Amino acid sequence: MRLKAVERGERIADRVFYAMIRVASGFRLPDVVRTLRYRKAFFGLPHRAHTQAVMRGPSAWPVGDRELFAAFVSRLNRCAF
Repeated sequence: MRLKAVERGERIADRVFYAMIRVASGFRLPDVVRTLRYRKAFFGLPHRAHTQAVMRGPSAWPVGDRELFAAFVSRLNRCAF
């Protein structure tokens, strides 16, 4: 289930941005990007910071391996992202 505010954009600036992306690329903006832009201070910015820390922070695994793990898990979950 998608919230209408996430789907269409909460602010007019989001709606314009989504429309520009669709016109320029011919594709709908991915749900993950829409989610990150929804209520940025509450969810988007903290989630983005956490993801950045996990994917690019110190680790025994190189960045490429972490990206591959993420892609594999997404595939198992039937997630197109």
